[in-house]
Amino acid sequence: MENEKDVELEKLRQVKLLKMLKKSKSFGKEALINKPIEVTDATFNVTVQSHPLVVIDCWAAWCGPCRMIAPIIEELAREYAGKVVFGKLDVDKNRAVSMHYQIVSIPTLMVFSYGKILDKITGVLPKPVLEARITRYL
Repeated sequence: MENEKDVELEKLRQVKLLKMLKKSKSFGKEALINKPIEVTDATFNVTVQSHPLVVIDCWAAWCGPCRMIAPIIEELAREYAGKVVFGKLDVDKNRAVSMHYQIVSIPTLMVFSYGKILDKITGVLPKPVLEARITRYL
């Protein structure tokens, strides 16, 4: 019951945010998102469907490899601001998305284009390898 209220509240926040964005002068212009954004079960669909290229980092606070890849994701978010949106989804707090996409190992990166999944990358890889896997979709 509590979780349903949280999801409903998050949806209301998203609607309010969209209304505020429409009123702003910059609506329709792609904002430069230069750091990973928090993604939840409630915001996941809006996030992956709203951008040409989105990379979702599925992680957990207790996961050592997830902490190893986090600085790489942050660097890529800065370097590809305006081209790729990076999001972070805590799998412990957001089980619906994790179950839907069958995330059984973390870290897992999912690459989307306007809501369509293009790639799934599991494990810690060096920055040049990750960058190559992601940028081939630009």
